[in-house]
Amino acid sequence: RRGEMAKSTQLMNNEVFRAYATYTAIVLLKMMLMSLITAYFRITRKAFVNPEDTDSFGKGESAKKYLRTDPDVERARRTHLNDLENIVPFVGIGLLYALSGPELSTALLHFRIFTGARIIHTFAYLIPLPQPGRGLSWAVGYAVTFSMAYNVLKAVWLL
Repeated sequence: RRGEMAKSTQLMNNEVFRAYATYTAIVLLKMMLMSLITAYFRITRKAFVNPEDTDSFGKGESAKKYLRTDPDVERARRTHLNDLENIVPFVGIGLLYALSGPELSTALLHFRIFTGARIIHTFAYLIPLPQPGRGLSWAVGYAVTFSMAYNVLKAVWLL
């Protein structure tokens, strides 16, 4: 129902909130997957940042060669950091947006576009795909979050 705030006891009956919960879970799981991808690259490339992580490769000088940076590890780390910078605001603003009473179709459009943009961004970063693919996917996701924030402010403006 347009313009009506959801009651906390009815959230799971609210279609917009259920859509928010679904797409938030997807992007948070995608973000968590980036930790595993980073760990995979660290292990397969034998590129670690902490001395204790190299203990299985020996001690002293023989293990020091594994304390290094690797381009693939760094690319995965940057992808994960970019997720943190973009998914965390989506989670907060998206919740406020879901509770502000938007139309289901409009909310689904916001949530689906953001989720798709973040998935495309991840592939564009990790593969890597040529620019402007990564930049455009970032900008689309950012614009969606901004659009939700604008709609929240428009719905609840109390100044």
